This record gives sequence, C-alpha cells and structure tokens, in this order.
Amino acid sequence: MIKIGITGQTGFIGTHLFNTLGLFPDKYVRIKFEDSYFQSDEKLESFVKECDIIVHLAGMNRHNDPEVIYKTNIGLVNQLIGALEKTASLPYVLFASSTQEERDNQYGKSKREGRELLEKWAVRNNAKFTGLVIPNVFGPFGNPYYNSVIATFCHQLTHNETPKIEVDGEIKLIYVAELVKEILSRIERNKVVASSEVVKVPYTSEIKVSALLKLLEEIKNNYFTKGEIPDLSIAFERNLFNTFLTYVEHKTFFPFNLKLNTDQRGSFVETIKLNSGGQVSFSTTVPGITRGNHFHIRKAERFAVIKGKALIQLRRIGTSEILNFELSGDKPAFVDMPVWYTHNIKNIGDGELYTLFWINEFYNPDDPDTFFETV
Repeated sequence: MIKIGITGQTGFIGTHLFNTLGLFPDKYVRIKFEDSYFQSDEKLESFVKECDIIVHLAGMNRHNDPEVIYKTNIGLVNQLIGALEKTASLPYVLFASSTQEERDNQYGKSKREGRELLEKWAVRNNAKFTGLVIPNVFGPFGNPYYNSVIATFCHQLTHNETPKIEVDGEIKLIYVAELVKEILSRIERNKVVASSEVVKVPYTSEIKVSALLKLLEEIKNNYFTKGEIPDLSIAFERNLFNTFLTYVEHKTFFPFNLKLNTDQRGSFVETIKLNSGGQVSFSTTVPGITRGNHFHIRKAERFAVIKGKALIQLRRIGTSEILNFELSGDKPAFVDMPVWYTHNIKNIGDGELYTLFWINEFYNPDDPDTFFETV
C-alpha cells in the first residue's frame, strides 16, 4: 500500500487526483491534507512524516498583484522543504510546475524557482523528485476565471453570460484525467526514478481560442434547445462535452421536457439525437426497485422515462448534496448524468417503469470506468 499525500487536495487537479486514487483502495492510502496545514508547523510536519509520496499541487494561479503570486508559491515550497528537513522525511515528491516557466511573469518564475528548490532538496538529501512541467489543464469542475479559459467559457455559456476573447492565440491543452493518468504512471514507476528529473508533460490538443469558443457555442446551442449530443468520436470534443455538462445547472435545467407527438396510432418521442455513436438501451423495472448507485469517470449517460414514474437521484462524488428529479412517462423527459456523479433510478409508481438509456461508449473495455457508490 502506497501512502500518498496531495497538497492542494481540494483544488481542481487535486480533487481529480484524490478521487481517482480512491478508486484503487487496495493500492493507495490517501493521507488527509488541509490547506490550514500550511498555517501549522506541527500539522505540516505530521503530514509529511506519514507520506511515501507527496504530490505538491498547492499554489496560487491568479491575483491582482503578481508579487503576491510569487511570494505565495515560493513560500509554500519553502514550508514544505522545511517540514521535510525538520522531520528527516524522504518521500518521493512530485511538483506541478507549468509551461509558463518559460514566460516572463511572476507566476512562471515562481513555478520555475519552486521546482529548482525542490530539485536541490532532493539532491542534497538523496531523495526522489519529479518536476512536472504541465500545459494548460481543463476538465470537469474547474473554477471559472481561475483554472482555465474553458472553465470560464463553459460557466458563461451555461449561465447566460457573453464570453469575450481577450487574446485569440493558440492554446495547448491536456484533459485533467489525462494529467492524472500521467501522475499515476510516475507514482507507479517511482522505484526507478533518479534523484531528480524534469518531465515535460505533453499536451494532447491544440486549438485557437476563437475556434474553442465556436465549438462550445455549438454545443450550448444544440444542447440547450434540442438536447442534442455532439459528435463524440474525437477525444478532445468528447472531453469538452463532458466538461461542459458539469457546468449545466442540473437543479433548474432538468428534467428536459421532450416533444410528444400523438395521433390515432399512439405516440412518438425522439429522446436522443446523436452526431456520433453510442449505445442506446432500455429497461423495465418493477415497483419499488432501484437501479444504479454507481458513477463513471469517462462516460456520460442519459436517462429518459417513457412509461411509469421514476425518481432519479444524483450526487457528485466527494459532496453530500443529492439532486432529486421525478419523471413520468405521461410527460416524457430526460436527465443527463455527468462524469463523477453517482446516480440511480427508482420506480416510484404502481406499475412497471420503462426507461431508455444512452451512453457514449468511447472507452477501452480493459480500463474500468464504472464504480459503485450509493447516492
């Protein structure tokens, strides 16, 4: 069992890494970290003593005063080194730097110098260290106006705000799940790491800001007006859609009412319009039975009730708020399940429940994607 601590555990990348480690309880022990530990030498020293591996993600990305960014980030690195040296702890340390190391700004300077300080600590103590130079990261639950332009655009488009392009340049991106996979690969190979190394994490997509905004606007317009699923055959656009979906206000947006067409023959409802593949299925459920209580980390799903009455529940992993939606076949509607939301569906009617399911099946069947947890 590898004991892993993550500074910045509740941040954007930290949350994804922490939750992913939790999928493998037979391999990893997650050592609790709180930001307040940096305010207590005793708590920080206790934390580093427990860890076999520390992933240092804590830091400041934005502030009105660039000097505050620099002093904060360098200060956190120095505090971590101080705790390591005072306790004579020698965990394998991974440090999240940025491609902005190359730029002439205080944030990039703080990342470069912070990495160099940890490299010197590793050499001085014959410890293991990896500096990860990371491109722009995007994905579900990023903070708008802070983590990435994608987070900002997604928030603005789903909250009736008008996005503005400040600089229409090319941006190099990596999806947060891809970055987490890169970090896990380094954790798994830590026994062969030299005393220190610098790894340039490759970007997985590159796009102009204006082209990015156009893609997101198309997703928003088709999704909000028709519930239409975009083409998900391209990994970047699939990751973009899964990201966009987590910014939709589920409480007010769902259930999404479908157009019911009736004539003397009966009724017809189009539940899903696809611009790519995926799997469509249906189920029947007897009264009182609950299906699901699981979540996915790559696949998005849609539940559409076409007969009977159902209660659909969702809860984001790591939170306690439960979203409840009652649907009826008398008024066809659907609810979408974002990644990292555990969900279920229960027959709350007197008769049989008929439900249609769609799932975007673009994944490696050898790479687990479904994990069980009660809503």
